[in-house]
Amino acid sequence: MTVYEESATVAPVARGGQATSVARDDASFDDFVLANGESLQRFAYLVTGNRDDARDAVQDALAGAYRRWASIRPDQVGAYVRRSIVNAHVSAWRKRRRERPSSGDALWDRVTVADAEAAVADADQVARLLGGLTRQQRAAVVLRFYEDRDFDDIARVCGCTQAAARALVRRALSALHVQLTHDAGHPAGEKQ
Repeated sequence: MTVYEESATVAPVARGGQATSVARDDASFDDFVLANGESLQRFAYLVTGNRDDARDAVQDALAGAYRRWASIRPDQVGAYVRRSIVNAHVSAWRKRRRERPSSGDALWDRVTVADAEAAVADADQVARLLGGLTRQQRAAVVLRFYEDRDFDDIARVCGCTQAAARALVRRALSALHVQLTHDAGHPAGEKQ
């Protein structure tokens, strides 16, 4: 039985399925999950692009955090869990990459916008644009602009230096610019 099957929801508590003695009490873990569960779900969705994968990634990250709860510094818990989400997504992607269609990401090809409401259209465009980035670039952009994190936080979550985190964001923004100008019908180098 997997951790996900033992506890199908994130809130109020996601436990690793194993009894563990921790120096910090279960209540502090419960408080963390209650305070951050929705934010972690949104972060995971933006990183994975899929609600089911996001739920699995958050569940696995919280299960891992619970098992190591006593050894995680309280000021590093958020970064630890977010990094676990990114790592789980990258690992899952590597396992499944041979199963994906070779011509583009089929998930984003099937996305349609019903009734063309501005908010839905914007969300669709953001999802498609994020889908065109590498996993690390996507995580860096989500952390920087969606969660308003500084480059130190991005570096901790992505497991890189601050300079590498800045480069990830810069390259991601450059890739997004190219995609946006291409979508607008302008070649990437052409003045508008």
